[in-house]
Amino acid sequence: MQIDAVIDEETVLQVENVSVYYGAFPALRGVYLEIPKNKITALIGPSGCGKSTLLRCLNRLNDFILGARVEGRVRFGGMNLYDKSVDPVEVRRRIGMVFQVPNPFPKSIYENIAYGARINGYQGNVDELVEIALKDAALWDEVKDKLKNSGLSLSGGQQQRLCIARALAIEPEVLLMDEPCSALDPISTGRIEELMHELKQKYTIVIVTHNIQQAARISSYTAFFSTDESRTGQMVEFGPTTRIFGQANDPRTRDYVEGRFG
Repeated sequence: MQIDAVIDEETVLQVENVSVYYGAFPALRGVYLEIPKNKITALIGPSGCGKSTLLRCLNRLNDFILGARVEGRVRFGGMNLYDKSVDPVEVRRRIGMVFQVPNPFPKSIYENIAYGARINGYQGNVDELVEIALKDAALWDEVKDKLKNSGLSLSGGQQQRLCIARALAIEPEVLLMDEPCSALDPISTGRIEELMHELKQKYTIVIVTHNIQQAARISSYTAFFSTDESRTGQMVEFGPTTRIFGQANDPRTRDYVEGRFG
């Protein structure tokens, strides 16, 4: 496993020897990784290699999967997220998630933003919060005159940006994105990519993507995952995106980014 040190960057998340089991099956084994602050880190690799499994480890979403077990440590703000004293609800507030398929609540555009903030104890001006979140998600100008309309009335790309706004409204420090553009057309994908470049000024972003061109376009760092003979996922190589796509050390990485398999 080739791991480049994150040089001259503040590290937000440290993954230390993380393995994930679904029942007796080891879905992912022995991952070490540092996620730098205010950068986009892409996780790439073929289906079944553990990318999304690792992403869910970063805010304890694997807790919801029956039979899932995580070994190792994920450090965030000096604490191990898997320590018994850590509240997983607070973890998910500070480390938000945007899923592959847009999933707006069956509520108004306004309530899609306000609802999550309220249940997380927000005490400020909700109108102002809704406006800021929608502006941060590059959606305000498109919806400011129809905030009472259902979030489900929006196009697919708008719905995904609404979900991003909803995640931003609870003021996370890290934003996890699990293939956020896979269900979108090229124009909507381009808008989401532009948005991610803007959001990294405020947030640390980790994205899983099957689109290797997208990873090359948007990320500062890239981790490549593959599977061994037993179909167990493993991280093969991690480093600056320019090196991973230009001078990868492992032949498996080179074959994948050059389109020879995957």
